[in-house]
Amino acid sequence: MRLLIIARPFVFHGGVEHATAGLVQALVEHGYDVHLASPPGQPPISGATLHRLPVPPLPAVGRVLALAVAARRLVASGGWDVVQSHERTLCQQIYRAGEGCHRAYLASRDRPAARGLYHRVVLALERRVFERTLRIVAIARAGKREIETLYHVDPGRVSVVYNGVDLERFHPRHRAALRPAAREEAGIPARAWAVLFVGSGFERKGLAAAIEALAALEDRASRLLVVGKGDTAPYGALAARLGLTERVMWLGPRPDIERWYAAPTSASSRRVMSRSATSTWRLWPRGSPSSPASWRGAARSCGRASTAPSRTPATRVPSRRRCRPCATFRRRAPPRWRRRPAPRPNPSPIPLRSRPWGGSTRSASRGGPICLEKTEAWP
Repeated sequence: MRLLIIARPFVFHGGVEHATAGLVQALVEHGYDVHLASPPGQPPISGATLHRLPVPPLPAVGRVLALAVAARRLVASGGWDVVQSHERTLCQQIYRAGEGCHRAYLASRDRPAARGLYHRVVLALERRVFERTLRIVAIARAGKREIETLYHVDPGRVSVVYNGVDLERFHPRHRAALRPAAREEAGIPARAWAVLFVGSGFERKGLAAAIEALAALEDRASRLLVVGKGDTAPYGALAARLGLTERVMWLGPRPDIERWYAAPTSASSRRVMSRSATSTWRLWPRGSPSSPASWRGAARSCGRASTAPSRTPATRVPSRRRCRPCATFRRRAPPRWRRRPAPRPNPSPIPLRSRPWGGSTRSASRGGPICLEKTEAWP
């Protein structure tokens, strides 16, 4: 069977790209004839045939359209049994919505961007993708619900397939060996309480909320480690205004990410708009506590994690906002969405007070600080 996968070039710091690379490698190992179509910049992959899509260095809106045109021309050459796209193209039988839907992302922002040409083009492509594609793959139930509601897609056409994790690479037995060296490299005292933030695209991933939460902690020795690619200038200025210049560690994108999952005491995985983030899934095999937003895919599986978070006392961070799903999103969305019941604050099947580590993790809806609530007395 000849399979064609359309995807952007793989980068080591991208969760979507990691998931795509794992899919391609698994298909090759299972004996499929895998072809990968990608713009310039994609290195060769062992066992897969690489097709370069001629996308010139254009402005963002031009690249989006050029990719769709180049992909259509390649697919028209024929000979494919299945075409799966991880980008907004119009020639696939299967579309993987690894980033959710753009319409929901725009509605979720604190300061909604003006509907300029780029956003209008992306929304137009997205609408056609959901109208024409036979099968759609979402990476979380929240993403599935958005696609079905905002674009009136038949639920039978949308499946949920969660991102996978390399359990050997992120196994907890590596933590003791990796933790001391990683903390020393970052300049973290041996007994200091540290939080890890992993993600590229800081606005989308909610870095401002993590910095505000750090400022509210009474423990002035605590640290925040930021690993990922993005514009650090506005967040460095925010940290400086809050007096956190020495407590926020900027580590940039790292290929050895497993070392940094071993370094912190806890991890912040609170996203403004990221469905079932890979960074959150990687925490649980390592036994690290995390704070996923309650309506994301990772939060829905908290009670099913094979390894419970360590028994680290939770800290309640005061917030001017209540921890609740984004009312602004529901207000700006079409009437059909507003009639739907609000997401449950704790979708986990295990009651909060029966969790073995004695605490619940919740996140502010959008732009607010992380809130870790203690539900029982700690031993």
